[in-house]
Amino acid sequence: MAAAGSEEPGGMALPKDCPEPVCLIVLGMAGSGKTTFVQRLTAYLHKKNSPPYVINLDPAVHEIPFPANIDIRDTVNYKEVMKQYGLGPNGGIVTSLNLFATRFDQVMKFIEKRQKNCQYVLIDTPGQIEVFTWSASGTIITEALASSFPSVVIYVMDTSRSTNPVTFMSNMLYACSILYKTKLPFIVVMNKTDIIDHRFAVEWMQDFETFQDALNQETTYVSNLTRSMSLVLDEFYSSLRVVGVSAVAGTGLDDFFVQVSQAAEEYQRDYRPEYERLRRTLAEVQSKQQKEQLDRLRKDMGSVALEPDSTGSDDLELGPSDLILTRGNVDVEEEEIDSDTDDIDHQTTEESHEEPAFRNFLQETKIQYQSRSSKK
Repeated sequence: MAAAGSEEPGGMALPKDCPEPVCLIVLGMAGSGKTTFVQRLTAYLHKKNSPPYVINLDPAVHEIPFPANIDIRDTVNYKEVMKQYGLGPNGGIVTSLNLFATRFDQVMKFIEKRQKNCQYVLIDTPGQIEVFTWSASGTIITEALASSFPSVVIYVMDTSRSTNPVTFMSNMLYACSILYKTKLPFIVVMNKTDIIDHRFAVEWMQDFETFQDALNQETTYVSNLTRSMSLVLDEFYSSLRVVGVSAVAGTGLDDFFVQVSQAAEEYQRDYRPEYERLRRTLAEVQSKQQKEQLDRLRKDMGSVALEPDSTGSDDLELGPSDLILTRGNVDVEEEEIDSDTDDIDHQTTEESHEEPAFRNFLQETKIQYQSRSSKK
């Protein structure tokens, strides 16, 4: 791996001090070109002799245009989930992701095995962006990746549909909500620059007056709301990484990986210490809970006597552990006898047999003693 801040031939920047693979969680609204962008990234990295580890998390897609190492469709049958649970399309996607998330620890093991051979892990998410972003399974998957590997959220935005300032502001608000939801390094990828250049959007983000001039052409209530919101997002824009790419033409990918390198460094510097602190806190809480459960179990079971009591006292109260060791039989003589003759008093019957037998034994012994005496 190249030194910090260096680049491989072809311009692909490498993350600084990052021997682990960088996980790129690709999000985007339907039609933004998200899956095509993942395809272009896969082809680009293969061309650089750095094949990525690709994971598809969209259970409803008919086919994917890139080779996937792990495909959710191999584990969960989306249509069968809809049929079994009586769900619609979105409900089927959420339930499929929930089922897959219960086994995501196995996915983490696969990534760990391949981490020495793969520099990047690409995760393609469902087109229904809210299904992954705001679901419990999406949070589980994101936190599982971020707690073990440097992770960066990639928000793919359709530049050609954001020429309207109100639509642009809607995209930025959604990007802001994802940033605060995931709490990870964030890159906005303005896709489809082959149709329209993205520099107008960058200018809107950097120059408040230019954006206000564009809003002046709108006279609706939404435009007034957008004008107010633009002031709130001004600080958000100042620290936001933006890059223009074309997933179809393959342009802008060199600049994209420079941004990924900087985001990975930010993760190592700002985010990893926090995740390690949370991991230690969680381990301490779990250890404390286990200790409390063990103490409670010992208290409930009582002390197990490993040696017999030297005092020989039978009046000591038995604890639960004593009942466990004796299988609940405090006195063997009080043990119930299950048989087909429960109506018979077994103790009386045995005593009635023992008395004549003992009398006969005494008589036989007396006769034998007399016969021996007479012979003498």
